[in-house]
Amino acid sequence: MDRPTQTQVRVSGFQPAQLLAGLVGLVYLAFGIVGLVITGFGGFTAAQHSMLLGFSVNPLHNVVSIVVGVLGLLFATRSGLARTYGWLLFLGFGVLLVWGMAITGVFSSNPVSGLGNPLALNTADNWLHLGTALVGLLIAVLPARKRIVQTTDPGAASADLGATRTDVAADQPVQDRPAHRKVWRRGAAT
Repeated sequence: MDRPTQTQVRVSGFQPAQLLAGLVGLVYLAFGIVGLVITGFGGFTAAQHSMLLGFSVNPLHNVVSIVVGVLGLLFATRSGLARTYGWLLFLGFGVLLVWGMAITGVFSSNPVSGLGNPLALNTADNWLHLGTALVGLLIAVLPARKRIVQTTDPGAASADLGATRTDVAADQPVQDRPAHRKVWRRGAAT
């Protein structure tokens, strides 16, 4: 007698998106720490404080880099969080790119001139922000490595992992299912 087999696709292992998020986090964390060593905390939002590898930095810029770095390391712990971090990088650094382009005179008139330049942005920063936004987009849409898991557990058929269960009311709890299995009701997992 054949045992029923269930097939399930799962995300497998450490994902490339997590690796990229961790690397971006490390680079920004190191950049922010070295920048703080150079600038200290004096003149926190000075428009031109110091230069680090061609980038104009001030203490606020360095603190933002440290925050981006720490978030990258924290979000690299899970695949879904790494993708969220990618979207945050894409959106945040996309906005910084447009703001930096306005500050450095790419546009004919500066629509954000009233805000000043508290992050000490320059043309090199614009290129860095463009690259970071693109890497963020890559992290966000990078496909996950998955594996197919087949179980021959006869109890797996009762959990009905691969189909929609219509025999259970939406408001009625299922008492006999194991806690680690998902039961599908009316098209949504519970």
